[in-house]
Amino acid sequence: MSVKVRLALMCGGLFLLSGVVLLAVNYVLVRAALPSAAIAAGSAFGTTGSAAEAPGAPESAAPGDLAAPGDPVSPGDLVSPGDPVSPGLGVGVPGPGPDSSTLTVVSAVRSYRGDVLNTLLVQSGVAIGATLVLALLLGWVAADRTLRPVHAVVSTARRLGADNLDARIRLRGPRDELTELADAFDEMLDRLAGSFDSQRRFVANASHELRTPLAAQRTLVEVAMERPGADPALHDLGTRLLTLNVRVEALIEGLLVLARSDRGLASRQAVPIGEVVAAVVDMHRPVATAAGVDLRWEHTGRDRAAAPAYAVWGDRLLLERLVSNLVDNAIKYNRPGGTVWVREGADPVLSVTNTGPPVLLSSAADLFEPFSRAGRGSWSPERGAGLGLSIVASIARAHGGSVRAVSRPEGGLEMDVFLPAQPPPPASSKLAPPGRPARSASRPGAVTPSG
Repeated sequence: MSVKVRLALMCGGLFLLSGVVLLAVNYVLVRAALPSAAIAAGSAFGTTGSAAEAPGAPESAAPGDLAAPGDPVSPGDLVSPGDPVSPGLGVGVPGPGPDSSTLTVVSAVRSYRGDVLNTLLVQSGVAIGATLVLALLLGWVAADRTLRPVHAVVSTARRLGADNLDARIRLRGPRDELTELADAFDEMLDRLAGSFDSQRRFVANASHELRTPLAAQRTLVEVAMERPGADPALHDLGTRLLTLNVRVEALIEGLLVLARSDRGLASRQAVPIGEVVAAVVDMHRPVATAAGVDLRWEHTGRDRAAAPAYAVWGDRLLLERLVSNLVDNAIKYNRPGGTVWVREGADPVLSVTNTGPPVLLSSAADLFEPFSRAGRGSWSPERGAGLGLSIVASIARAHGGSVRAVSRPEGGLEMDVFLPAQPPPPASSKLAPPGRPARSASRPGAVTPSG
């Protein structure tokens, strides 16, 4: 149950409790104010049961007819046994009893009280029920307005990533707990953005500074190896040093590209993805031939002769590096006589599939982590520094897209890249930023890097 529903139910419950208490108090007060049956009976008895109207009493009596104090009383004037005696009458005058008019008054009073109290309960209950529904609706609206800043915080948090820390809430309104929460969240994002940016600058600067000594080291080793009369042991040592130097240079180059892509794109332009794929495939054909791998380029999703090429909005050099890393990995982690399929389409924009040893789904999830090989063997100069797919995932995120790894049952992997793309408009008008976000389709066996 959401917080909004709980707040609405709480408002309705409090109103219902208050209404029941108010109804109970009102019921007690009205019941006490209504005339009771005993009072009505006493009033009726005092009016209709007087001595003048009592049965057996004379119709009229003169004051002199009554016995005065001290007058002698004859035996016939005594009250006979069984005759009613009224306390308020003189001796010898029969007292009155309850008649039909008294009973009618008492019954009418009781009926009136019951009707009034029942009407009070029914009408008050209906009013409380109708107002309860209104209170629930008003509570829902009030909860929605109260929680709207929280929704803004959640929406901003979902858009954030290590490569996208520029979003802020900037909640407007009176100073209260929710605006303080939003401001605290914005301040936290400022600190995180500064920390990430400092870390990226350090990696980029350190990688750049290491290039010069590595180049000098490689030159010195090569000069020592080419020296006349060099010892074979020295030549063997120089070969090992050059191999390690190649690894370190590849690592530094990868770190530089990774730091650049993690910073985001400073500028964007329309890059025809078909041209980038064609250039990368042509560049890797000699490498694939030397490795005994058949490199195939296929076009899916449209007729290239009938439809214009799709343009990806981004950095051309980074997109070339993305495609190059995927094709290079597909060739390196393959088997002799294997095949690499490069498919260019609309959704996904690029798909690179290769044959090779099976890769478990749990291992495929680690492919996009830096320096992770997901059980595909240890490092070798031919297989790179372990940053290839990390760079691919970072470049895809920088372009607002994603990359997906699918383990093939027969062995190998299928790497799908999803990027915001749209057909270019006429040449007379400029390309506008795409309005459709990248879609990352899911299917069984697919792993998408989180970022």
